Amino acid sequence: MRTLVLWDIDHTLINAGGLSSEIYGTVFQRLIGRPPEKVADMAGRTDLAITTETLRHNGIEPTRDLMASFTNALADAFTVRQNEFAERGHVLPGARAALKTLATNPGVIQSALTGNMRPIAVCKLTAFALIDFFDLEVGAYGMDGIERPPLVKLAQQRATSKYNEDFTASNTVLIGDTPHDVRAGHEGGAHVVAVATGATPASTLRLSGAEVVLPDLTDTPTVVQSILRA
Repeated sequence: MRTLVLWDIDHTLINAGGLSSEIYGTVFQRLIGRPPEKVADMAGRTDLAITTETLRHNGIEPTRDLMASFTNALADAFTVRQNEFAERGHVLPGARAALKTLATNPGVIQSALTGNMRPIAVCKLTAFALIDFFDLEVGAYGMDGIERPPLVKLAQQRATSKYNEDFTASNTVLIGDTPHDVRAGHEGGAHVVAVATGATPASTLRLSGAEVVLPDLTDTPTVVQSILRA
């Protein structure tokens, strides 16, 4: 029985150097005609939720047509500025080694469970040369739903369909850096390995119920062991 390993991206694997919020603001100004007074909190949230809330924060109703225009413009803007991610951001310490080690294990399928919509996830993973470690066909993304917990089931369904194997809470592991990731795993059906590489301290991640909390991804053997034994 193989293990489905679902990685969060931002602040778990990479730091985007503040470019994501900047692009949100640029797209908002281009479509709405003024800079946003506030961009919604992004940590651990989906692009669908961030876009909806950002528009509402600024007194704009997120109609279906506007949401489609906004998210399409976001995807295009991220792709156009893809090279800037490697210039302004960085892969977090130990992330590449952990992905590479797990990729050599035939019993592991690695994909993404991220708040990023799929084109943005592809953009970021490509910019940092991480994309080859992932089977993105079986991931779940920021336009698949407002909340993260249902995305776990969706990824499991996609993996089950592709590989003709059952992926459930017993053989799915989610790695993330926020309480939103922990909740997604617990409510969606996955073990959770939390890493204190974002804004959430390890103590808070423990209180949120993560089975394993690591300070970062630098100790490759411990990271791999934590994931495969989670």
